[in-house]
Amino acid sequence: MSYLVHAVILGIGATLLMDLWGVVRGPLFGFAPLDYAMLGRWFGAMARGRFRHEAIARSPRVPAERVIGVAGHYLIGIALAALLLRLTGPAWLDHPTPGPPLLFGVGTVVAPFLIMQPAMGAGIAAANTPRPAAARLQSLLSHAIYGLGLYLAGWLDQLLST
Repeated sequence: MSYLVHAVILGIGATLLMDLWGVVRGPLFGFAPLDYAMLGRWFGAMARGRFRHEAIARSPRVPAERVIGVAGHYLIGIALAALLLRLTGPAWLDHPTPGPPLLFGVGTVVAPFLIMQPAMGAGIAAANTPRPAAARLQSLLSHAIYGLGLYLAGWLDQLLST
């Protein structure tokens, strides 16, 4: 299989597991699943030259923002999986181990902490949210689950490749 196909399999698998976690965490921790319409609204506003919002929920709606948000979420998941494959090299795909994708997944929490949350009005590492520590923990757990998903998808990919 090509590098891109591997990245798509890993990215979709890991992002799907992250989304499933988002559904499960509600009953466990009292957090609602992420609203990808807000991500789509942010992306849609970028197309119009606006990159920062005081509060993304109060910004004007964008046509098809939920679809844009979900598509963007999965494309980011695929792009990050491609980066993991570049960092680990093809040998990891032949014998997936949990360490690299788990560390990588946890490391990806830097993106929402330093880029997405501040740009959407939540502040650095969700500092402007009602429960910053809880929001940070949920982000960290979600990205650790993404890393676990990368490992599981890598394992599945390896099985499919043989």
